[in-house]
Amino acid sequence: AMQAHPQEGEVQEDGCEALANVCYGDDAAGRAREQRAADAGAIEAVVAAMQAHPQEGEVQEDGCEALANVCYGDDAAGRAREQRAADAGAIEAVVAAM
Repeated sequence: AMQAHPQEGEVQEDGCEALANVCYGDDAAGRAREQRAADAGAIEAVVAAMQAHPQEGEVQEDGCEALANVCYGDDAAGRAREQRAADAGAIEAVVAAM
């Protein structure tokens, strides 16, 4: 839905919130969901949503939460997700949201 409707702020907000919720958890199942989301393009979709809707506070808030949850982890996979987020422009998107 996020990719199909990039200019719809409410769709982007709901998508970011859904990703934040589904990727919450630091057990094995949570880590698997985080990786699955990243593999599906969640990081790039969230960054794109934040960039497309800079004045939408809820998109920014939910986007930050989604990025935090998807990138969580101190193992090699978590570090790779963090680097992927940085490469996608997440650092700049989060700073712009502040």
